[in-house]
Amino acid sequence: MTWNVRIGINPLSWMNDDLPSLGGETPLETALAEGQQIGYAGFELGNKFPQEGPALKAKLAEFGLVCVSGWYSGFLAEKEAHQTNAQAVQAEIERCHAHMSKLQYNGVQVVVYGECAGTIQGQIDTPVGKRPRFASEQLWQDYAERLNLFGRHLLATYGIKLAYHHHMGAYVESPADIDKLMALTDPAAVFLLYDTGHAYFGGASNPVDLLAKHVQRVAHVHCKDVRAPVIAQARNDGWSFLHGVLNGTFTVPGDGVIDYDAVLRTLHAAGYEGWLVVEAEQDPAVAPSYQYAEKGFQTLQGIVSRINAEHP
Repeated sequence: MTWNVRIGINPLSWMNDDLPSLGGETPLETALAEGQQIGYAGFELGNKFPQEGPALKAKLAEFGLVCVSGWYSGFLAEKEAHQTNAQAVQAEIERCHAHMSKLQYNGVQVVVYGECAGTIQGQIDTPVGKRPRFASEQLWQDYAERLNLFGRHLLATYGIKLAYHHHMGAYVESPADIDKLMALTDPAAVFLLYDTGHAYFGGASNPVDLLAKHVQRVAHVHCKDVRAPVIAQARNDGWSFLHGVLNGTFTVPGDGVIDYDAVLRTLHAAGYEGWLVVEAEQDPAVAPSYQYAEKGFQTLQGIVSRINAEHP
């Protein structure tokens, strides 16, 4: 039986939202045309995409593409002292409506939830080790409750799953953080966006083992490879996340040290059906967009084809 996965890409290969100087001059249409030519079925969103659902769908359709998902900057880790968890979530519910409606109009089934409260991921001069952390068990539990409430709302209102993106420089970064998040949240309300590159950088020396541990919660996958020597230097020298990006911590599948054959076989064995999204923050002046996007696609497509050949 053919494995029901589709291969998409994030526009970071062409242009970077956090560092607009990287590919900032590249038109959106260039990325869409090249992505379609390579063979990608869809794109995740970036800041150059239309902001309204119908316009977004029409723009992607010009190139025979669909919307994979889109990053949502959440702030559920912040709560004013007088607020209940439910009140804190209500503010997020109101703030997210336009974004979720846009995704819903485009038939998107998962949203990339990135926790941006206290995050340092966009601060180029702040070492990644200075990320925020929950100071107590109660703060962890309150955060989990807010995520549960928000995730239930997204499913009930938009039919969209909350796919939590563990991320360098944020509250949930390390394997231990991911373990804690999965233990405290409702499996029917909060799902995991598994990012291979962030898993490795966050401390998972073998990202496949961490994936296998939580694969039943995975609703979305970012396929990012790593240059191990650069990550080691980033850790040793206390680089910021963006300083690491500029110096090549990340690359596309097939160009780093992560065993993507094992990653995809783990997902296949667990019955994962969804998107495999190539995402690699790089400087396109150093890592040419088309060349690297094509390498990422061919790596994943080759493995998917082999798996399908082995499981007719």
